Amino acid sequence: MSAVPSLTPFSTPFILKFSFPENLLFRVCFRGSSRYGVGGAGCLMFIEIHELEQHPIDFEEEIGPGVLDLGEDLRQVAALHAVGRAQLVEEQHGKHHIVKDIRIDGRLDTRVQLACARCLEAVVQDVEHKFDLLYRPQGADAGREELSVTAAEAEVSYYRGEGLLLEDVLQEQVLLALPLKVICRDDCRGLCPHCGKNLNLEQCACTEGVEDPRWQALKDIRDKLNN
Repeated sequence: MSAVPSLTPFSTPFILKFSFPENLLFRVCFRGSSRYGVGGAGCLMFIEIHELEQHPIDFEEEIGPGVLDLGEDLRQVAALHAVGRAQLVEEQHGKHHIVKDIRIDGRLDTRVQLACARCLEAVVQDVEHKFDLLYRPQGADAGREELSVTAAEAEVSYYRGEGLLLEDVLQEQVLLALPLKVICRDDCRGLCPHCGKNLNLEQCACTEGVEDPRWQALKDIRDKLNN
């Protein structure tokens, strides 16, 4: 394989791996560039329309634990592995306008820590997810009542500018793949509604028969009838 020419404006190393002439396996390390983000463990790929106009891009990425920002209540506790392909999909909008969509399909797996929905203790959840996504230029569907057949075959989101960062795609897919709530075990007893103690660890001293004040009006009626 012949030497890979340097690309401007990037002065830092990058790696190009070829499997087939028409399919480029593209891994990029950007350091010191405000245009691209770099995680704490590995390369992050920017999927660019200009590249997709030349060929599809096959990717295989690993993002280290804690790199993905999943919000305050979630934490990535294992490396995320992702493989897939990005390709350009051109759609005719009107007689003279062509919209350049980015279609990304692949799969990912990782592990996430989140709180039990009953007792709030930490739970580790395995995440395995397949995705087939379509990203359109922002504003491309403005004023259109119906999406095309191509859009109906995939989840539709939007990108700005020259492309999108693969990390953002994977981060969103991890969040979508998680269940709405997770419990630490089927018989989790949760927290005492009065003192807040974890009932899986200890029995609280709260009175078992504390009544819900919302039933007080019915209790008063019952007492009057009995008297």
